Amino acid sequence: MRYDTILRIGAKLILPFILLFALYVQFHGDFGPGGGFQAGVVSAAMVILYAIIFGLAAAQRVVPPILVETMVPLGVLIYAGVGVAAMLLGGDYLNYSVLLHDPVHGQEFGILLVEIGVLVTVAGTMTAIFYTFVGRGR
Repeated sequence: MRYDTILRIGAKLILPFILLFALYVQFHGDFGPGGGFQAGVVSAAMVILYAIIFGLAAAQRVVPPILVETMVPLGVLIYAGVGVAAMLLGGDYLNYSVLLHDPVHGQEFGILLVEIGVLVTVAGTMTAIFYTFVGRGR
């Protein structure tokens, strides 16, 4: 990898914009196509691009495997925790209208939290799959 200076510089320039696009997809998911799943895949693709350009060891220093393995159940816990919080506040499981003072705002807040849980789980799962497949020959 001696002759990949252009790729390295290009990746350093484009990676922040990939993350910004993932956040846009995440937070724009209420109003148009997108949401947690798509944002999780885009953010995992950012890590995968980093690993392809800079190597697996460099990617695992930036996003350690223990973090990736923690992200998968953490996202599920966030998703389920929103439902449990709704139940503790007197509503049905995943009935977000009881989460805030106004039912409409509660719905929006609950959907945002659930989509964040999906983002965390999907990004962790896709990155873990990549780390597993790439690291199996080592």
